Amino acid sequence: MPSASSPSVPSPVSRLRSRRGPLTLLLPLLGAVLLLCAASPAQAAGYRYWSFWRGAEGGSWAYQQQGPAVAVPPDGAVDGWRFAVSPDGGQDAAKPRAEARFDVICADTPAQDGHKRVAVLLDFGTAEDAGASAAQPPEQRTACASVTPRATSAEVLAAVAPPLRYDTNGVLCAIAGYPKAGCADQLGAAAQPDTGTGTGTGSGSGSGSGTASGSAGHDGGPNVGLIAGGALVAVLAGGAVWQARRRRNP
Repeated sequence: MPSASSPSVPSPVSRLRSRRGPLTLLLPLLGAVLLLCAASPAQAAGYRYWSFWRGAEGGSWAYQQQGPAVAVPPDGAVDGWRFAVSPDGGQDAAKPRAEARFDVICADTPAQDGHKRVAVLLDFGTAEDAGASAAQPPEQRTACASVTPRATSAEVLAAVAPPLRYDTNGVLCAIAGYPKAGCADQLGAAAQPDTGTGTGTGSGSGSGSGTASGSAGHDGGPNVGLIAGGALVAVLAGGAVWQARRRRNP
């Protein structure tokens, strides 16, 4: 008499594989989402401010890493300043549009004992840099400062382009009175009260480097990559739960 066949009983290994199925599917996709979010660049923020430059070989410009209250230019140096819409400081800031020519700028300023000569170039930028609500920017100008040997770039600037305006953090806001208001304003940001009401003669702190880092933060808008990644994770998690229930209730 033939014996009845025994019902098939899943092995422990099969049960483990069945339970791990949804998790095994979810983990690689979750990893891909996290990589996507990490690779999503934050939206670059633009700022309207004075950037600080030092004349280099051939009339070119090199970005100044030190602030004007710290930097001490040597005799024969050229300090350049450019007001423009630029990223948050660094080499990507807008450079002065004219060449750094000490021999041209200081041609009519004779050397004096006990003094150094420093050429200064001020580029007030374009109408687009100034913004729709601002006045037409002045024309570029140059000056030659004859100052003591240990004078800083801030003191050089104060000697040839007053009035200067600093904010409470020592960031240089205005040169020769331009602009009349604002300080390293972020584009698209709500108008903030102007804290740079004081004028100075170059005694601001080392943070007054003409960059936006002293008074404006990074763009606080939402990161689209993170939002999309979070939504995808939620969808995948829901699919994994549905698949697990389906396996338990065929």
